[in-house]
Amino acid sequence: MKLAIFDLDETLIAGDSASLWLEYLVDRKLICPDILAQEKCLMAAYYQGQLDMDAYMALTLAPIRYWPAELLAPLVEDFVRHNVLPLVYADAKARLDWHLAQGHTVVIISATGEHLVKPIARALGVEHAIGILLDYCDGAYTGLTRGVYSYQEGKLTRLQEWLHQQGLTPSLSYGYSDSLNDLPLLEYVDQAAVVNGDNNLYRLGVERGWELLIWR
Repeated sequence: MKLAIFDLDETLIAGDSASLWLEYLVDRKLICPDILAQEKCLMAAYYQGQLDMDAYMALTLAPIRYWPAELLAPLVEDFVRHNVLPLVYADAKARLDWHLAQGHTVVIISATGEHLVKPIARALGVEHAIGILLDYCDGAYTGLTRGVYSYQEGKLTRLQEWLHQQGLTPSLSYGYSDSLNDLPLLEYVDQAAVVNGDNNLYRLGVERGWELLIWR
């Protein structure tokens, strides 16, 4: 099988899905707007590759603590339809569709919670998605996480776990990302592509002979 791996935020969409989700909840007066300033500070560390993921997940999952999954799902679907799909890069959708048309196994993997990543993937026509695992109790979110974060080296760990669970061994793999945080994943695949990369990742892509893409 041939495998195509896509990062989500700033790769497939022009934005960060977790940030957009918090803005969505604030706009609907479901959470206090103070959370946006806190999240912005943490995201600044993310872009420097120094994000405290424990602190970030605690902050961003706090709004859905004790929410039953079945009640949150319709809200997420509305969010995806109105706040995410309009931000999908046309070039990204074309590349996704090309891989699917070739019969490749496509996986979207993100350092965002699975409650957002999986619905977004479905909306993009992608069956397989890996996000940060959320903890449940009696059908409701606890605000905690499970397992290895799908972040930096953890993305590769989670991908390899998923391939093992599926009994899949890629004969050829493609990888797409905008972020230096995904360097372990880009180094793992056979054909890596830098999407809208910053100067550091762009230079590295040039050195490694990776595909350099500007998606709009």
